[in-house]
Formats: sequence, C-alpha cells, structure tokens
Amino acid sequence: MTENTQQTPASNPELPTQYAPAEVEGKLYERWVERGYFTADATSDKPPYTIVIPPPNVTGALHLGHAFQVTLMDALTRRKRMQGFETLWLPGMDHAGIATQNKVEQQLAEEGKSRQDLGREAFTERVWQWKDEYGGRILGQLKRLGAGLDWSRERFTMDEGLSEAVQTIFKKLYDDELIYRAERIINWCPRCLTAISDIEVDYQDDDGELVSLKYGEGDETVVVATTRVETMLGDTAVAVHPDDARYAHLVGKRIKLPLTDRTIPVVADTHVDPEFGTGAVKVTPAHDPNDFAIGQRHDLELMTIMDERGVITVHGPFQGLDRFEARSAIVAAMREQGRVVAEKRPYVHSVGHCSRCKTTVEPRLSLQWWVKVETLAKAAGDAVRDGRVALHPQEMEKRYFDWVDNLNDWCISRQLWWGHRIPVWYGPNGETVCVGPDEEAPTGEGWVQDEDVLDTWFSSGLWPFSTLGWPEQTPDLEKFYSTDVLVTGHDIIFFWVVRMMMFGLYAMDGEVPFKTVALTGLVRDEFGKKMSKSNPNAVDPIDWMDAYGSDAVRFTLATGANPGADVPIGEDWVKASRNFANKIWNATRFALMNGATVEGELPPVEQLSATDRWILSRLNKTVAEVDAFYDDFQFAKLSDALYHFAWDEVFDWYVELSKTTFFAGGEGAKVSGRVLGEVLDVMLRVLHPIVPFVTETLWTTLTGKETLVIADWPKDSGFRDDAAEQEIALVQQVVTEVRRFRSDQGLQPGQKVPAELTLTGTPLAPHEAAIRQLLRLQPAEEGFHVTASLPVAGATVALDLSGTIDVEAERKRLTKDLGAAEKEKAQAVGKLSNEAFLGKAPDNVVDKIRGRLAKAEADIERISGQLANLPQS
Repeated sequence: MTENTQQTPASNPELPTQYAPAEVEGKLYERWVERGYFTADATSDKPPYTIVIPPPNVTGALHLGHAFQVTLMDALTRRKRMQGFETLWLPGMDHAGIATQNKVEQQLAEEGKSRQDLGREAFTERVWQWKDEYGGRILGQLKRLGAGLDWSRERFTMDEGLSEAVQTIFKKLYDDELIYRAERIINWCPRCLTAISDIEVDYQDDDGELVSLKYGEGDETVVVATTRVETMLGDTAVAVHPDDARYAHLVGKRIKLPLTDRTIPVVADTHVDPEFGTGAVKVTPAHDPNDFAIGQRHDLELMTIMDERGVITVHGPFQGLDRFEARSAIVAAMREQGRVVAEKRPYVHSVGHCSRCKTTVEPRLSLQWWVKVETLAKAAGDAVRDGRVALHPQEMEKRYFDWVDNLNDWCISRQLWWGHRIPVWYGPNGETVCVGPDEEAPTGEGWVQDEDVLDTWFSSGLWPFSTLGWPEQTPDLEKFYSTDVLVTGHDIIFFWVVRMMMFGLYAMDGEVPFKTVALTGLVRDEFGKKMSKSNPNAVDPIDWMDAYGSDAVRFTLATGANPGADVPIGEDWVKASRNFANKIWNATRFALMNGATVEGELPPVEQLSATDRWILSRLNKTVAEVDAFYDDFQFAKLSDALYHFAWDEVFDWYVELSKTTFFAGGEGAKVSGRVLGEVLDVMLRVLHPIVPFVTETLWTTLTGKETLVIADWPKDSGFRDDAAEQEIALVQQVVTEVRRFRSDQGLQPGQKVPAELTLTGTPLAPHEAAIRQLLRLQPAEEGFHVTASLPVAGATVALDLSGTIDVEAERKRLTKDLGAAEKEKAQAVGKLSNEAFLGKAPDNVVDKIRGRLAKAEADIERISGQLANLPQS
C-alpha cells in the first residue's frame, strides 16, 4: 500500500478501504450487459471488428485453457471497442457429438438402459433435455470471468439457422462432387461404435508384442512380423519389394496361410522396405490403411474379420473372441505348430487411442461419407502463402503447411444419433438423393434417410459465417464477415482452423474466414506439467476467482501469454496478481483523497515540475509500447509493461516523489493533483482490457463518468521529455543506492537518520525534500558527526549512524561473514586449479564450483564495502 503520512479525510465514501472483488464483479457485469455495451450494431458506420469464440462443448465446464483464451479475446475486443470499432464478439456452443452422446448414454446406463432401448427419436429428445438442463454451464462461467460477449447473438451448432447452413453446404459440396461415399479404411472406436477422423486419434507408446510368424511350407516359406497377430486371419497376400532377390522365386506364387484353409499370393510392391525386418510383410487390406493401398494396387480380396466391437467373426476356433483374446490364442496356436520364429515382449510402439474414451482404435474397412479435400486444402494453403491470412507467431506456418499440404480426404460420417443427420435418402431401387434445405425429401415406400450423422467438426467448420446468418445475406454477415482474429490453441490447427479455412473460402467465394490466427499454447501448472482432471494439479478457475477475484486470474493468464508458447500458472502467481489489483485500488484511493483530479486542462509544460514532466513522458511511452504489443499479440509483454509502469513508476515513485508537494499544498499541489489525475485516467484505461472490474470501479469514481467499457482508448500524445527522465533517473539512483546501504547496515526502513546532502550543482537540488522523505533522512543538527559518506549520481549523502547501530557488533558479524566467503573462495580456487580434478569431474560439477567461486567473490566485494562504510570507532 502507498504510505499515507498526511492527515486525510477518514475515508472516501465512494471507495471502501479495501477492494472486495466479490462485492463488485457480479453487479458490474450485470450492468454492462443490461446497458448493451457488448451488443454490436450491424447498421453502425463504425469500422467492424469481429471475433467468434471457439465454441466450447455443450458438455463443458470452464477450465484454465478456456479462461486463458477468453481473457485474450476479451482484452482484444475491449480495446477495439474503446478505439471506436463496432465490435462483435460472438458467443455460442458446439453440440460435441460423441462427447454429448456419451454423457447421455452414461445416464441411461445408470438406469439400466441403452439408447437402443429408447430408439433414435426418443434418445435424441433425451439429449436435447440433457442439453437444456446441463449444457451451457460454461457460458455462465464466462460471465464470471468478465467476458464481454454479445449475448443477443448466442448460437448453437444445432440451432435452426446453423442446421440450415450445414444442410446447404453439404448439398453444395455434393453437387460439386466434393462429397462422396466410399468404402475405405477408417479409424474405428469399438467403444463409441463410430468412425473417428485421423485428428481424433491420440497416439501413445504402449507395451505390446512383436511376433515373427512363418507362412508357407518348405522352399515357399516367408517370415513376417506383426504387433497385431489377430489380423493374420484376414491376410490376403504377402508383399515383398520387386528388387528383393531373396523372394524373386516366390512372387506370383500362392503360399499357405497358417490356421486357415486358404492360400494367399506373394506380390511385389515398392511400398515394402527390403531393409526392414525380413523384407516381407503380411497384407490385411480390410484392417490396415497401408495394406488397403497395396490391396487396391494388386486387386486383393478385402476380408473383414471383426465386428464393430472388435470381436472376431471368422474361423471357428477364434470366432467370438475379443481381438485381444484372439491375439493370445492365435500366438499359442501358431507356437504349437512351430510357426512362431521370434517373440519380443514388451515391445514399445505407438498405438492409436480414441481421444474421447481412450479405447484402442481399430483400423477398419467401412462404407463412409468423405470430403474430397485436394482443391479445398490447396485454397486454404494459398490463403496463408499469399498473406490474406496471417498466422501468429509466424513460425507456426510450417506446422500448418505440413498438415494442409498433405491432407487426406476427410471422413465426415459418424455412426451416432446425436448430430446433424446426413441429408441423403436412398430409394428402393438403389437411388441416392441429396436434399437441400429448401427441397422436399423423397417419400414413398422404400425410401430411407442415411442413418449416420456428420462429424462435429463439419458444423463447427462453418462457425465464422454460419453464426452471422449464412446462407442468407444478412446485415450481420455483410457487416462483420470476414472476422478479424481467431484466437485458438495451436493444438487444434488441424481439427478446426484448417476446416474453417476450407469451408470459409469455399462458401464465401474466396473471402477468408479470418484475417489473423493468433495461436496460443496450452496452460500448464507452475512446474510446466500438463494439467489433467486425473492429476492432482488440475485447477478449477472458479475457485481462484472466488478466492482472489476475476481480475487476478485474468492478469495472471495474460502475463504468461507469449505467442504460441505454453503458459505455466500457479496459485502464488494469482495471489501476486490479487496484490497488484489491491495496489491499484489503494494507491488510487490515496490519490483521490489527496487531490488527484481530471477536471480542467492539463497545466502548460512550463508550470510542470520535472517529476510531473517525467511521469507524463513515461505515460506516453507506455501507451505507445502497449499499443505496439497489442498489435503483435504480445500479451505477456504488454501486461509486464503495464505492471511495472503502474506499480513501480506511478505508485512507488511518482506518488512518493509528489507527497512533499501534496503536503505543502498551494499551486504546486493543484498542478501535481491534475497531473496525477491524468496519469490515473490514462493508466486505468490501458489496464481495463486485462483487469476490467477494478479499473471500472476506480475510473468511474475518478471521472464521475458512466463506464470505462465505452470510454476512448488513450492515444500517445507524442509528449516526451528526455531531460526530465534523466533527472528523475538520478533521483532514483540516489534513493536506491542509499536504501541499499541502509539495508546493508541493518537499519529498519522507517528508521530516521541524520544526514547532510550535498546537491549543489546537480539536477538533484530541487528534489532534496523528496529524497529526504523517501530515505527517512533528518536534517543535520548540532553534534552531527559524519560516520559514512556516499558519493552517488554526482551528489554526496553524508550520514551520522552513531546511536543507530552497534558498530562493533556489526563489524564482528561482517568480519565473520567475510572470513566464510574467503574460505569458500579458497576451496573453489583450489579445486579449479587441480588438473586431476578437472580431468575427472563431470561438466555440471565443474560448472557448479565455478558458480560457487563467482558467488564467493561477489560476497567478498559486498561485505568489504559494508565494512569500509561502517563508522569508525
């Protein structure tokens, strides 16, 4: 707290003595929403600025990752709103197909039921009921955080308008032959019983087994190795490289497949690496994507051996076994026949798991709907290459291009009941009809709609324009598209960003969905570990908001937001941000009680003291710096700049240096009061986008105006005074050096010491009263005896420490410390001079000793200086 040594009024009736976030935040937010500050006007002639929120899952609750990105989006939109833009930050939720369906199926399981017991229509109705009851919690929690969203435009990916958009673009893609149905290898989750896309598969290293098996007989024998032994039941070939002389005699022949009554061909294919393993690979076209490609090239049979739950469906002895049970049983049977050549356990290898339920994914041949992505992906890549869309930080472009330039066709059908049902009908005679939103579905006997729904990312890929009313040409779409900035995690570039780029460019005639993609990292704990619900390091941000206030959580998150980098966060850091909010509150309250005002014009420069000119110069430099950081999405740097300007320069220096002026009263106090009011006005404005609640309360009290939300963003006036900055830098140097000396001598901060200041001929002379107050230096009176003289910044500060410290006791303590430091130095020098030691010791040990030497030398220098400055006996 800024110390107040002046007699002041008991309290300011408009500002309590302590800041209580819980008593402020909820009421303020309600007032902001009620007064329509966040509601955008599509008819306005202001320039638009648009951000659409990455729609959280309807199943979700606020976590620190949400809070992090929302804080950054809120800061961007609040600043733009203050800069005079017609700002739209559009909220909404995603229906989250698999995740939401799983939630409701879990509920049904607790009741002893399944979705099949209800039937599709009743089950879907049950999901809507669940959504109405539990969905959207996160939106209420975003209000707690202070998110300035336009709630009048809230959308849901399955509301009527967005459903029309989904049906429209499906029909358009279908008619343009960019959507097709085909039997391909897909990622199948035996638990969720649906196809999932490549990006919904999490790969992790699992302990498995690598088994080498002997196929064929006699001279027609080959050895193949596999981690998925059970799939051998579906092998329809063995492949070797065309140039591999070891197998030239077998190419084109058929060999016996063990445990079955089938023979399979040996084919030559350049996909096979002759240097890997035995140079021969088993080919299971219906259960492996690479094998599927080989099968297509050689017209091999596609033999499916498992059902949708991963249960073996062929070959008597193993039929009905789970895939993992079958794996063990087949190895045992092959071992009994002497066909197991080698077994390696454990064999650590990368295994795909469903990102939703963590079940091991099964590659499976399946008839699905696909988007042909070649032209769409090229357009998405070109938009970044030609500068229409900027990725920030720029180094993320490589990851983007690596993905978009190698994108496979996208499997968009899901075997679920919750989601947008595929708008295709099949007729009794093999007809296929795709139905647009304004078309009638075919009726009559034998016509049925496709059972599948669309991938969640299909509808969320339309988010930047469907939420604005597309396919209708609405005023919102005309005013606010394309959007300005997408703030999202680098981990969903592939899930979401690429999808939106492809669909936006396609649906909106080449107009990009957003001009900039600001990619963030992931929030981690203070030790850099990933936060997870299954770990004890998971944090509910609502708990921190309850304890320390929303501003504290927001400021902590913004302070860690370096572009593209992960964000460590710990509770101690939130406490520190709470202290910063308290500092702003207490110092502003002190300033208000001591004449800070925004009334009237700023006094002319000639009436300003060097201290006034210094702080105004620093104020304008800070505004310019913060603007540059905002434009570069450098939230950590702008937060750091604001923190140090507010705490260090305004509160710790300007307010303290001005106290003597305030206490003296008169015209000087009025001038400094107006300057301090100006500084607080501008400072609270530039702090507002990051910490909106405390700044709103203080600024409206300072100015008497309605709200800071729609106040003007401050501009750099161009005022600079380098001479004043240099002058105050000298004052700071004197105060800092003498404070350090006082601390070294063991003096308490408030302990007063007689002193003579020789400031004549230096820029410090006008600041003597302030220097004395800051350093607790009394005038030298009769009997003054110089016991320490400190030359600093061209001035001399002479102190009389007699009677303030026990000189002999202090000399004894320092001498003992000096001896210990010299001993430490000698030991370190001895080891570093020993060639035998240096030859054997690891580098980290040697570096540690060098560090000890450097510290010992610094301690010797420091302690020797303290001894030299002690008063003479």
